Amino acid sequence: MNNGYYTSGEFARKANVTIRTIRFYDKQGILKPSKVSDAGYRLYTDEDFGRLQKILSLKYLGFSLEEIMALTINDDREDMANSLKLQKELIRKKIRHLEMMEQTLEDTSRMVETWGVMDWNSILNLIHITNMEHAIVDQYKTSVNISARMELHRRFSHNPVPWFQWIASLIPIETMGRVLEVGCGNGQLWRQFAPEVLRGREIHVTDASAGMVEDAWELLGKSGRENLIFETEDCQKLSFGDGMFDGVIANHVLFYVKNLPVALGEIRRVLKPDGVFWCSTYGKEHMKEITWLVQEFDPRITLSEVALYELFGLENGQELLEGTFEQVEKVMYDDYLLVDEAEPLLEYIMSCHGNQSEILGKRQQEFKRFLKRKIGEKGGLRITKMAGVFVCRGLR
Repeated sequence: MNNGYYTSGEFARKANVTIRTIRFYDKQGILKPSKVSDAGYRLYTDEDFGRLQKILSLKYLGFSLEEIMALTINDDREDMANSLKLQKELIRKKIRHLEMMEQTLEDTSRMVETWGVMDWNSILNLIHITNMEHAIVDQYKTSVNISARMELHRRFSHNPVPWFQWIASLIPIETMGRVLEVGCGNGQLWRQFAPEVLRGREIHVTDASAGMVEDAWELLGKSGRENLIFETEDCQKLSFGDGMFDGVIANHVLFYVKNLPVALGEIRRVLKPDGVFWCSTYGKEHMKEITWLVQEFDPRITLSEVALYELFGLENGQELLEGTFEQVEKVMYDDYLLVDEAEPLLEYIMSCHGNQSEILGKRQQEFKRFLKRKIGEKGGLRITKMAGVFVCRGLR
């Protein structure tokens, strides 16, 4: 070191990298020397060394050169935290994907041993079901992903009555003794009811994900709503007795159920003959502009492996429910989003259970700039919402 400066060779030795690496980062514009001597030598400082350590760490963690450049130039702590979180999620998904591949190979081997031949249609169906099932489990182990989606609606919805408040207004809780919610998420619905309204009632707040149930308890368990009972339950195999509940609620849940007829049969079983079932869903136009946005950026992106509204949506829900209930009424929620910030929209998109993490993970900064440009061009993005509730009465 001479007068506070390192030559390229000294700098490389100090960082335990090659001179070629230092020159590469210089050429890419990621790490320029602090000074170039009259003789043309590149000179670096201890501050440059700190930046190099950061670059090497980010490279080890799997960030692209574009991301490293953005993170080292901007040095934004929030961007760094979000990027590290995303990278951790991508690594976890890669591990999970390998585990799914291993499980699929085991299941396929059992098929071959049982049948003696390869039934490729069954094998492809098995792969699809396995991938979908694990994607849902990963998405909803905790409320992180669902919270990102709820936050976008909370901040940018046009309707002054929020979704959960609107759902609560449809439920005459004061007339019921026992109520069951399946697929409770983080428990937001029960924040809409004052503790005194819930007193004297037995309310079971359940989800197939133990992580979700834990998050619901964290939100509600110390809120004076002591009569809420938090349980892990699969709506396809409920542990409750026949005719136990005055009401059952399933908010944006039924399109995730693997066997919908079985789930509806279980819900019918635990309802009283005069009980009511409320189940919400959305239609094919719901949030369509977000799909257009991501596919304009990269047409390979799919935000959901399957179109959930085709499994149980506003267009086909009534027909699916009428096999179990005598009366099915559809009630629509009037709303749209007007989004004028890129970050919440980005978080919403990254929380979906499609392939966007794999495609956008390395291009997050580029995609964020794309969203900002689109928002700026239109003065805010208007996003369609098409959601509603089926109110079901009379058991068949």
